[in-house]
Amino acid sequence: MKDLASGAAAPLSRYAPFRRAGDIVYFSGIIAADPASMRIIKGYADLPPEARKIAGEIGEMSSDLKDGPIAAQSWWVLNSLRLTVESAGGTLNDVVKLTQFFRNLRDFPIYNRIRATFFEMPPASTVVQVSELLPTSETLIEVEAVAYIPLKERQP
Repeated sequence: MKDLASGAAAPLSRYAPFRRAGDIVYFSGIIAADPASMRIIKGYADLPPEARKIAGEIGEMSSDLKDGPIAAQSWWVLNSLRLTVESAGGTLNDVVKLTQFFRNLRDFPIYNRIRATFFEMPPASTVVQVSELLPTSETLIEVEAVAYIPLKERQP
């Protein structure tokens, strides 16, 4: 999922992970997919061990199977966004706007809990329910962002 050189989320097609327009940086939508392995993140088992508890895994089959897909995808997407913002020279504190696309708005409370662990100051936010997300029906969420990351003065 990550570009090893920069940490940016690797695009799934022909688009840039982000584009700068002066001090404003626009980030493409990020989903919980690994283009290198052609896999969608489907649950807690697909996350690094240290991320599972943060995402909400409690070790109870009924809860983990029910909440796991959106919780794991939420953590993956927000962590990918963090890495991509860092590759653009900023931090999540520089993100001023998020647009979040959900297949089902009932997933928002789980996502919102996980989002709170990534942002000290919550950005402006828009949440939209959509009928489908690419690349497969297993994709539950996509997040795009806008950040204010001032250009550093160039040294001569």
